[in-house]
Amino acid sequence: MGLLSIPQLDPSRWFVVDIENVDWGLFLNTLFWNLNYWDSISTLAGEVDNPSRTLPKALFYAVILVVLSYFFPLLIGTGATSVPLDRTLWSDGYFSDIARILGGVWLMSWVQGASAISNMGMFVAEMSSDSFQLLGMAERGMLPEIFAKRSRYGTPLLGIIFSASGVVLLSWLSFQEIVAAENFLYCFGMMMEFVAFVKLRVQQPSASRPYKIPIGTNGAILMCIPPTILLLVVVVLASWKVMAFSLIAVAMGLVLEPSLRYAEKKRWFRFSTRPDLADSIPAYHQSPVDDVDEQS
Repeated sequence: MGLLSIPQLDPSRWFVVDIENVDWGLFLNTLFWNLNYWDSISTLAGEVDNPSRTLPKALFYAVILVVLSYFFPLLIGTGATSVPLDRTLWSDGYFSDIARILGGVWLMSWVQGASAISNMGMFVAEMSSDSFQLLGMAERGMLPEIFAKRSRYGTPLLGIIFSASGVVLLSWLSFQEIVAAENFLYCFGMMMEFVAFVKLRVQQPSASRPYKIPIGTNGAILMCIPPTILLLVVVVLASWKVMAFSLIAVAMGLVLEPSLRYAEKKRWFRFSTRPDLADSIPAYHQSPVDDVDEQS
């Protein structure tokens, strides 16, 4: 598609920008959503061979690939079509229309097929991250130990089911509402991650970690300040509807934690802690070692 567009590219179109009628809230939310969740790889660190060496390299190359995968198609789409700035045309699926204009039906079909595979890949990646997060919480006694059970393929089956169910429940919302709500909740989650990151650096500097960011405590604090400012901006831009939906979800989470502790006390569910993690977990999350399921 890029090669076919070269004869039709008009670079002057790249510098004609209409910023008067831009919905900046929607723009920032969509941009933020497209470029977030880089922290999701942390939930899979335990499944990666030599993560301290592998993850930095993988993230470095991924940043380059992601930037290029957005940048070049946008150059093609805005520079090789006759009406690049008509926002009524730039709706879902418009890149396949550009492919049809440039190369015909065969190229349009190729782009649509690639898009479908790409979306399935992103869905699987996100579901993997979410399900292993539930598995990790179960291994630390935060969730019932059934969430730590793995299938014969080593995958957290119950976590996958819960993750997929969450996607189904969100499907009744519009794309814009899903993006805004997800960003709002993600901002809260990220700020909690930053607090935990600094707190663990202060309280447990010598704890075993699959990967450790090579900076001191002061550097860790300074590193968290710029993204925290961006997160607060995204939160402020959310609509009242999104805020209400998201705050209800946050409230449910705050109620769920003491409810799980109560269920553990009443022995309604079985909780256990993986033995090699016991030293890094608060005492009220721990169960006797003889209650630990070796499979988890």
